Amino acid sequence: MAESSETREYKKSGTTSGIQQSKNHSAAEKTEDQDDLCSGSSSSCMTTKELQQHWKLVKQRLKPVKLLFEIPSTRIIEQPHSKYVAYQIVVIRSGSFDAQRVSIERRYSDFARFHQQLLQDFSEELDEVTLPRKILTRNFNPECIWERRMALRDYLAQIYTIRCVRHSHHFLEFFTDPEQRQAHSLLRAGQFEPAVALLEKVLELQEKLGGWQSPVLLVPTLCALVVCQRDLDETEAAFTTGQRALQVVRRYGVKRYRGPLLEMMVDLGYQLGRPVAQLQEELVQVRDAERGLVSIRSLKELVVQEFT
Repeated sequence: MAESSETREYKKSGTTSGIQQSKNHSAAEKTEDQDDLCSGSSSSCMTTKELQQHWKLVKQRLKPVKLLFEIPSTRIIEQPHSKYVAYQIVVIRSGSFDAQRVSIERRYSDFARFHQQLLQDFSEELDEVTLPRKILTRNFNPECIWERRMALRDYLAQIYTIRCVRHSHHFLEFFTDPEQRQAHSLLRAGQFEPAVALLEKVLELQEKLGGWQSPVLLVPTLCALVVCQRDLDETEAAFTTGQRALQVVRRYGVKRYRGPLLEMMVDLGYQLGRPVAQLQEELVQVRDAERGLVSIRSLKELVVQEFT
């Protein structure tokens, strides 16, 4: 089948953009890859397994992590009182084969809101960065949509080269917040299977966008996954996810989640016939330290209150 002129042009433009994106933030990454090498709690407090995981994370921080952003397609969405273009954004980890090319959809108004948030905190750094202007006419013309798609892709590549921007909560929230809120809404409604699918997408994006450097960002998502998997009777998966969350909670002192997560892990461990004496002892110590200071809530109670 013959390719359209737009497809040929996009492939050519996408290849050039991918190379240029990689070059643009390669230099910026080199200086930051050495930052925070020894962050975290003392290795003397870790089990052998946790220590191995800790040094695995340290090694990951030494590797340049570069991301490419592509907008390969769009779709026009018509609702009773509105009509808009949704842009599919694909986040790709460069430098090696990326089997998890997670995609999300955002409309132009999402980009505009995101840009205004960034300008409030980083106006000087964004002095030479311009968001493509809003189109008042011919919004749904195929040629205009194609041009806007390329311009928004280049915009994401440009702001990613600015370190303070890509490390900001605004950057992470642009890529994950709508899906995170939708997942928690589904969780509260008892629709655990679709919630898991969204949470897994959020987790993958968080890992690409900063979780490798700041694992604490992953804790709310991991804990929500534990709750969903437990209620789906996926006990083994819930225990495995909980172990991953607990390692981060212990290492970085995330007190809010430690007690509820330990309580969940003890319950899951009993169901699986796993040794739980150490977990129980740790839970008692945590509860004794919290007595009278915080209200005791289950992990599910804690999770359902997130993103309300």
